[in-house]
Amino acid sequence: MDDAARLTCVSWNIHRGRGRDGIVDPGRTLDVLLRDVCTSGPDILCLQEADEEARPHRGLLDLDHMERETGLTHAHVGAQSRWSADSHGFLGVVLFLGSSARLEDLVLLDLPGQCPRGAVIADIVCRGSHVRVVGTHLSLSQVLRVAQMRTIGQHISRRAPRPTVLCGDLNEWRPWGGLALSSKVLGICLSGPSRPTFPSGRPVLPLDRILTSAPGRVAELRVLDSAGIREASDHRPIAAEVVMGQGR
Repeated sequence: MDDAARLTCVSWNIHRGRGRDGIVDPGRTLDVLLRDVCTSGPDILCLQEADEEARPHRGLLDLDHMERETGLTHAHVGAQSRWSADSHGFLGVVLFLGSSARLEDLVLLDLPGQCPRGAVIADIVCRGSHVRVVGTHLSLSQVLRVAQMRTIGQHISRRAPRPTVLCGDLNEWRPWGGLALSSKVLGICLSGPSRPTFPSGRPVLPLDRILTSAPGRVAELRVLDSAGIREASDHRPIAAEVVMGQGR
């Protein structure tokens, strides 16, 4: 019998609450999250652009309402796990965990580049597996993406190894991933299917990814869609079933 741990992971760039109509409406974004994105109760939810762009990077969502309605838990507990006391996460990257996941450690990692970019690295235990989740939002520039992924890889290499899930808006349009997502840059091999997610009205570019290291694998990847999703952001969210291998 297959007793491999199966995790559900959802990632979405919410575009700081700015819809395709140009109106900034975080309330609309939250409604779509509750109605169309988090309906399956994911084990991991990673949002990008969920804080304001300018300092002090204030959070945009009603976290209490979101936790109450979804059953998810905001992983950034305490000021040390956010950019500032007013932020939801780190430079717009915010992690939430389902009831089956327990947070062991959370690290914020600055990434190089002109525009503020960061990664949130969480070690969790979920459904019997010890998993490392890396949530990030990479640069539009390929050169900077390579430098940013190298920074993430160097950090990971100094930590005890564990199966890793990388999720977020990676801004990589090539389905095969390009140099930035290669094992030569990161130091570990990540794999997973690509699906077009941008622009939300008629997606053609696979900018958003969920990738795993061995023995994990992405068993299924879906691009979520609804009228609300298409109006609330310029990206569509993705949802994956990740098989992590034998629990321990």
